[in-house]
Amino acid sequence: MDLRSAGLTASVAEQAALDDLLGAPANGWRGNGALGSRRHLLLPALHAVHDAVGWISREAVDEIARRLEVAPADVFGVASFYGLFSLEPRPPRVVHVCTDLACRMAGSLDLRAGAPALDGGGPATLVESPCLGLCERAPAMLVAQYGERPGEAVAAPATAANVAAALDEGIGGLGPEPPVAAAVPQAGDPNLVLLRRIGVVDPASLNDYRDRGGYEALRRAVRLGPAGVIREVTDSGLVGRGGAAFPTGRKWAAVAGQPVRPHELVCNADESEPGTFKDRVLMEGDPYAVLEAMTIAGYAVGAERGYLYLRGEYPRALRALQSAIDAARERGFLGPDVMGQGFAFDVEIRRGAGAYICGEETAIFNSIEGYRGEPRNKPPFPVEVGLFGRPTLVNNVETLVNVLPILERGAAAFAAVGAGRSTGPKLFCVSGAVARPGVYEVPFGATLGQLLDLAGGVPGGRRLRAVLLGGAAGAFVGPDRLDVPLTFEGAAAAGVTLGSGVVMVLDDTVDLTGFLLRIAAFFRDESCGQCVPCRVGTVRQEEALQRLATGRPLGGVEEELARLADIGQVMGDASICGLGQTAANAVASAVEALGAFRSER
Repeated sequence: MDLRSAGLTASVAEQAALDDLLGAPANGWRGNGALGSRRHLLLPALHAVHDAVGWISREAVDEIARRLEVAPADVFGVASFYGLFSLEPRPPRVVHVCTDLACRMAGSLDLRAGAPALDGGGPATLVESPCLGLCERAPAMLVAQYGERPGEAVAAPATAANVAAALDEGIGGLGPEPPVAAAVPQAGDPNLVLLRRIGVVDPASLNDYRDRGGYEALRRAVRLGPAGVIREVTDSGLVGRGGAAFPTGRKWAAVAGQPVRPHELVCNADESEPGTFKDRVLMEGDPYAVLEAMTIAGYAVGAERGYLYLRGEYPRALRALQSAIDAARERGFLGPDVMGQGFAFDVEIRRGAGAYICGEETAIFNSIEGYRGEPRNKPPFPVEVGLFGRPTLVNNVETLVNVLPILERGAAAFAAVGAGRSTGPKLFCVSGAVARPGVYEVPFGATLGQLLDLAGGVPGGRRLRAVLLGGAAGAFVGPDRLDVPLTFEGAAAAGVTLGSGVVMVLDDTVDLTGFLLRIAAFFRDESCGQCVPCRVGTVRQEEALQRLATGRPLGGVEEELARLADIGQVMGDASICGLGQTAANAVASAVEALGAFRSER
């Protein structure tokens, strides 16, 4: 494809979609000022066109390039990076059926195989999807419809009947989603901290939120001042909840201390790790808490704007958050003078488009700026040079929401909960072979066995085979390791990781080989391809597993396993970012802890 400007004319629908986002071009000229000055609108522009017509045409690429004054090749490069965008014509209705880990255990492969045959020329198409973040209700599907009335909705647990209905009728063929509280088995427990409002307040009501203590933390933050807020967060011992466990107060202080202005704030809501859905539940069930926490963070580090980077497969979270942003602005909790306290802060949502790698903090920056979502080399670190080259604070949803109880109850009270350096409450996403899957809140220090007991254990008299901790990038433990303490220190001592809080339970009916092959395929697909160790290593890992699975190992099982270990070592040592560095973790732990490919335990 020749990706120089060819003077092609976009369709009326494509031009109208861009007019709604960018404004109508003046005097017929579609350029918009300084070269690349609005490149950061490239991802929203692609979404606008895709929503309007269901795919991104060559003409639309040219139109976007002219309006944003970006090279057509760059527009195409970004559009082709994301899994939710199509660059070929397709029906205006797309049904994404999840075939990832939790859904696979719940029978999604049978669901996919039993779907009606499609000839590709009708009003709908069905595609297989990686994890949709609905693991507590597996199997899941996402229905997207484009055109004059675009929209998205999810259905879980999905059945053959509602897959057929979605193909026939689109969103109208789906029933209502269950309440958010259905994902929180502990809902209503007065001892909850982070989840205390889920199922108790109307997430769409700012008044309900305020009646339950909403915005009291922000009021205390203003009384303390930025330095006082950072001191409280530091003294609380809060560490990041996304997996790296970096001290939050230290990160905030580093951004606040940078002399370059302005500062930027990014809320990482692109939780795409298979098995992770806690941030989705917080955003859907308590959206004002997310906004209040972002406002406190912005106030503390000197950022007047926050980007909430939301994964593209979360339509209900998108609606909840946008409604909350609109209401908060109207009532003065966002805007040029927050609560009349003399500081400005506002929030803008940026929708992702199906790229796991964009959960990496610097890949988010590239995505927001209108580039391919590839990680950056570090140093420099985001606290010095981040979004738009400015000092930037990046925290995920759960980390930010923890700031509210710190300010409401005080740092000492927060630090008194937990164990060792792992302070405060922690959310875990329990899915798979348990009686009550969902998001659970426990204090750091509870054991894995205690968490599984909360979730009702393995149902149906089946035997526990293993637990995957930390998701596809995590590690397995066998049924003899349920005494592992759920702390960062305890997990590290046991040779595993808590990661983002995934606890996926496998019973004795699970095909472990198929499970590992899916993990390998996930990392092969999601590698951005920027660095050789990850781009090549993820493919070689999957190839070796395929040979083992089909009984054709090169040189024998032990030699093939040694080759797998070497591949994992190279990826871990030489990859640019955490995707490649952890892509072999689960496979290696399955071989070591579960005897995969050596024996059946």
